[in-house]
Amino acid sequence: MSDETIQPETAGPDVPPDRLAINPRSPYFNADKLRRGVGIRFKGVVRNNVEEYSISEGWVRVQAGKSMDRKGNPLTIKLNGPVEAWYEDLGEGAPVAKA
Repeated sequence: MSDETIQPETAGPDVPPDRLAINPRSPYFNADKLRRGVGIRFKGVVRNNVEEYSISEGWVRVQAGKSMDRKGNPLTIKLNGPVEAWYEDLGEGAPVAKA
């Protein structure tokens, strides 16, 4: 990864949005952006189990074990900390969005 930093407010087409969710019922769901593959680094560790993230607010939402709610949706917990996102289809030198 390069050290190039892009602020979410000035993000272009090669930087993921400030907030994104994988749940189709969420207002922050975007299938086109998810299809590209979004990499997430939370507190310096690359995570692949993120359900939703917000760069500007500094949190990620991850599944809490195998627990489900009464509608069959996974229960999630919100973790606070620094979040970075990039498109995986751009390779190693992809611009990184972080707060």
